[in-house]
Amino acid sequence: MHPNPVFHTAEAKGNLAFARERAFGVLSVQGDGAPMLSHVPFLLEGTTVDLHLVRSNPMARALDTPLAARIAVSGPDAYVSPDWYGIVDQVPTWNYIAVHLTGVLERRPQTELRDLLDRQSALFEDRLAPKPPWTTGKMDETALERMMRLIVPCRMQVTDVDGTWKLSQNKPDAVRQAAADQVEAHGIGAEPRLLAALMRGAGGQG
Repeated sequence: MHPNPVFHTAEAKGNLAFARERAFGVLSVQGDGAPMLSHVPFLLEGTTVDLHLVRSNPMARALDTPLAARIAVSGPDAYVSPDWYGIVDQVPTWNYIAVHLTGVLERRPQTELRDLLDRQSALFEDRLAPKPPWTTGKMDETALERMMRLIVPCRMQVTDVDGTWKLSQNKPDAVRQAAADQVEAHGIGAEPRLLAALMRGAGGQG
């Protein structure tokens, strides 16, 4: 996370809401030597994260005992050229949103998997309305049971939440607005238009 406190003004409630809406991140636990990473969709309810891992994933095999873990949730990001500020003596930077959820990850009983899959698919299928939602009930039970044997349910209790909202809050309003206009028109990154909109609304956060 960026060390400048001006980019850490979001409250835990806002960071959790952001992570809940994105519902996808990079899960990390410490392995032998380097950390183990998995890109996972997840459900966040309160401060409880539910997710599943492929049984053959080394991370899943390591969960014989609960492990300290972190999920990094990325939002929109974009390169910001110094020329876009309209003032002198600036340097290139990258604006972005990222939320880290830290806690303890454990494997849950296999009997909880069906409910997890139903809740998780409902979260995303509901966003596709008016398409009729897909449910596990549409699958042959034998085929579903076979597939569920390949994955394991996991849960992480969140003990710490941190978020970086780097939106040029450390610049004067007019300078930040000028940069946001250029990010929207020419931004390089993920969802630059969304990032530009957030930059425009970032006044008074610094």
